[in-house]
Amino acid sequence: MAEPIGDHMSAIRYVEVPGYPQPHSPYSHAVFANGLVFVSGQIPVRPGGGPTEVVGDTMQEQTRQALCNVQTILEAAGSSLDRIVKVTVLLARPDLYKEMNEAYAEFFTGSKPARSMVRFGADIPGVLVAIEAIAVARSPSA
Repeated sequence: MAEPIGDHMSAIRYVEVPGYPQPHSPYSHAVFANGLVFVSGQIPVRPGGGPTEVVGDTMQEQTRQALCNVQTILEAAGSSLDRIVKVTVLLARPDLYKEMNEAYAEFFTGSKPARSMVRFGADIPGVLVAIEAIAVARSPSA
């Protein structure tokens, strides 16, 4: 993680994820602020691959990879999937909602975070889904 800016409660840190593809646009994969981790919309890219090297041809495969990527970023930021409070799912093909939901449910078997879904506005070749999340960071004593 980058160095904090300001005091502890207003500290902003930009999350670095070793071995993870660099963003393909001018954004951070995640930002930590005021005890929360904000994960940018993650497409199903292959860790260690290029920034637009998509994994999977089906909605289920891509949903799983996007959520694995969210998990990797959260762990680099000191959080985890079970600390997510809000998810936004961006679908390039809303008609594949059922397939996305089946794969998504594999990652959230207990209590579920709040969630919304919207149509994915960006046209990235081969990308069916992107997932962003907000999670509570672990306390320093955790």
